[in-house]
Amino acid sequence: MFDSSKIQPHIPFTDLREWMREAEKLDELKTVLGASWQEDIGLASDVIVPADDGPAVIFDEVPGCRKGFRVLVNVFAGKRRAMTLGFPQGLTKQEISQAYFHHYQQKQNHLPSVIVDGGPVFENTLSGDQIDVEMFPTPVWHVNDGGRYIGTGCYSVTMDPDEKWINAGCYRAMVQDRKSVSLLMVPGKHGHMHRQKYFSRGQKMPLALVIGGDPLFFFMAGTEHPYGQCEFDIVGGMRGKPVELVRGKVTGLPFPANAEIVLEGFLNNENRKNEGPFGEWTGYYASDESAQPVLEIAAIYHRNDPIILGVPPIGGGSDEMARYRAIMRSAMIKYELQQAGIPDVTQVWCHEIGASRMLHGLAIKQRYAGHAKQAGVMAASCGASVYGCKMVVVVDDDIDVSNFEQLMWAMATRCDPDTSIDILRRMRTSPADPRLTPEQRKVHDLTNSRMVVDATRPYDWKDKFPRVNAPSAEVTRKAREKFGYLLK
Repeated sequence: MFDSSKIQPHIPFTDLREWMREAEKLDELKTVLGASWQEDIGLASDVIVPADDGPAVIFDEVPGCRKGFRVLVNVFAGKRRAMTLGFPQGLTKQEISQAYFHHYQQKQNHLPSVIVDGGPVFENTLSGDQIDVEMFPTPVWHVNDGGRYIGTGCYSVTMDPDEKWINAGCYRAMVQDRKSVSLLMVPGKHGHMHRQKYFSRGQKMPLALVIGGDPLFFFMAGTEHPYGQCEFDIVGGMRGKPVELVRGKVTGLPFPANAEIVLEGFLNNENRKNEGPFGEWTGYYASDESAQPVLEIAAIYHRNDPIILGVPPIGGGSDEMARYRAIMRSAMIKYELQQAGIPDVTQVWCHEIGASRMLHGLAIKQRYAGHAKQAGVMAASCGASVYGCKMVVVVDDDIDVSNFEQLMWAMATRCDPDTSIDILRRMRTSPADPRLTPEQRKVHDLTNSRMVVDATRPYDWKDKFPRVNAPSAEVTRKAREKFGYLLK
């Protein structure tokens, strides 16, 4: 049996460029010259990102842009998954998630960041008439997008004006003109909470938008951590040393000293421009076009030969966003269930086919009547899962929940629709949910229902449930050792 406690993680990079060198060692980084931002980069992403083992690709010499101004896509795939999280090669995605759960989900391991005087991000500082966000090779990612999205692998740094805690959160950013981008912040997200405090007082919100950098920061910023927890401290704990931050020269907000590109300024509620539509993580153009507050850029900082980190949603459960969220969210839900006192949750998997938000599988070792429903209801409503969840399927621990076919087999054979399914109503969802009705969208009703399926053997007579005829793990091992050559 896999024992994650015996793995000693080591993250071999401290910024995006060191990450690229590690990807080159794995022979998983390719370079494309001359691809256009208008079409080619988006088309190439549609080809390489859905493949589970597709390469990372750096686009350089983009026509109309300065040589060396680059775009990197497809960070989290292939062998790069284990490398990026500091784990050895050869682990399955479920084992990577279990190792992440074991090593990185303990709050006592978080390390406060430190402020330093300078860093590579200040190699170029632009202000006043020098500000021109259009100089970067920002792609049109999907043919029907409403504009150029410079912020897909980005995160926004904001500060609670009352409690003074720093948040890093992922909110898409569309270029409006040389000196402004618009950000879509969803209600309930921490950045939106900060925004509402400033706006309710008639104030602009200070904000630093990090466009490219160490992918760990983006992964942590895009995952639902508890209120008041700083993502920089989480990354520091993962590395085993504090993150070095610098302060913006306009707002004083902190951001990584080795970030690639940072846009610093103020989000203005009185200056709104149409944002969207954008091809979303659900695989649809669901949120359409809306007037969103504009980030009025007061300064641009960037390294020499800066790199945009691109993480465009592809949809259909086959993109990089779903891959990294599956590993991290699965670990976080398992941790939250453990913290809630629910025993013997042996596996959790947030399925990529549901963008790692909409369909979750849980395996438990049943201990008492109602155990499965308790685990399922909690998994449908805890902090890591509540946003956008639609289905939770609870199975016995003989099922590998990361195997979609096994999960559906258990659901088809152990579930009785009349007695095994519960519906939770008025739960929190996303504006990207394509099933929101037109009436809901008119009144900004971002709620949905969700299904909790008990696909375990009924506790009261589980010992009388028919035996499976599938081979045991030992028989499977023996069969593969003896006849595995037939599959080669």
